[in-house]
Amino acid sequence: MSTVTASASVEDAVHRRSGDLVALSHDIHAEPELAFAEHRSCAKTQALAAERGFLIEAAPGGLDTAFRAVYGSGSLVVGICAEYDALPGIGHACGHNIIAASAVGTALALAEVADALDLTVVLIGTPAEEAGGGKVLLLNAGAFDDIAASVMLHPGPADIAAARSLALSEVAVSYTGRESHAAVAPYLGINAADAVTVAQVAVGLLRQQLAPGQMMHGIVTDGGQATNVIPAHAELRYTMRANDMESLRALEARMAGCFASGALATGCEHTVVETAPPYDALAPDPFLAAVFRAEMIRNGRHPLPVELEAALPLGSTDMGNVTQVLPGIHPVVGIDAGGASLHQPQFAAAAAGASADKAVIDGSIMLARTVVALAENAAERGRVMEAHARRRAS
Repeated sequence: MSTVTASASVEDAVHRRSGDLVALSHDIHAEPELAFAEHRSCAKTQALAAERGFLIEAAPGGLDTAFRAVYGSGSLVVGICAEYDALPGIGHACGHNIIAASAVGTALALAEVADALDLTVVLIGTPAEEAGGGKVLLLNAGAFDDIAASVMLHPGPADIAAARSLALSEVAVSYTGRESHAAVAPYLGINAADAVTVAQVAVGLLRQQLAPGQMMHGIVTDGGQATNVIPAHAELRYTMRANDMESLRALEARMAGCFASGALATGCEHTVVETAPPYDALAPDPFLAAVFRAEMIRNGRHPLPVELEAALPLGSTDMGNVTQVLPGIHPVVGIDAGGASLHQPQFAAAAAGASADKAVIDGSIMLARTVVALAENAAERGRVMEAHARRRAS
């Protein structure tokens, strides 16, 4: 089968299933579920693949809301990552329903040409991208060991072929002091809420000295229970980001000093606990990104110029860890959200709108045709398979 024929075949396959794919996107959107609790979304995402004859492996890596769906037995094994977790309070404001539906569309399309292209298609349900690092846990558990290249997409306010991201880590900081009556005997208390205040002032002052790409943002999750009781416990949650893992580690060290300052100033004890695996920065594969860019243009989209892509990292993702280990891409497919961006309620509403439905169909076609191009290009196919063999041997 020639590239033209295979590419046309996968595009036709997506159009034939377009109604099912849009319905899947809307169905997931209508019932948002949080990290590691995406039971309905996980079941919905794998249903069409099971119907098509994919072999389903439940709970890889011991993650109840993860799955692997495998079709074919070709020598080139390609993974398509599906995300389906939502955000607290604002549902699918990151559009993971679009990610899941487009991943399913890509997998169904590639199943049509798997035998002809000597391809094995693996649809991977990856929970807890927003909080918890599902892909990192799956990667560490071996769920990507047989995969030579991995693809997925993400909705956003613009089209970006070689999307970049920031490295990320998250911590919970707890302060322990001593209760006392705030009016009768305040001098007997050790105020954990004051420790939070001191720490946040230190963090605020640190911002002036941040290196390019470094940032931090946090919330107070516990600041006391009654105004007349000096709080003996208080807690912060902070996310730290940087351009790469080395810069992130440097930021973490400086933030540790800020957290410690609250304890030192107030006499509290404090602990800092990592709440999820760190996310590495995306490292998009040049060939896959270039093909996807061409597909965007072919579909009438307008991806950002190459020179702007690297300068515009969009948040953080556990797909970064995957792309640091094997060739992969995580392009952004634009939807019309009326000027809203990710993690805003208006974006959640737009994620079930007409442009989001178009992103599901366009995205499925573009990802599937990108994989076809990889499978049919002898040099690039050989490159990723040789890299996979070296990784398995190491």
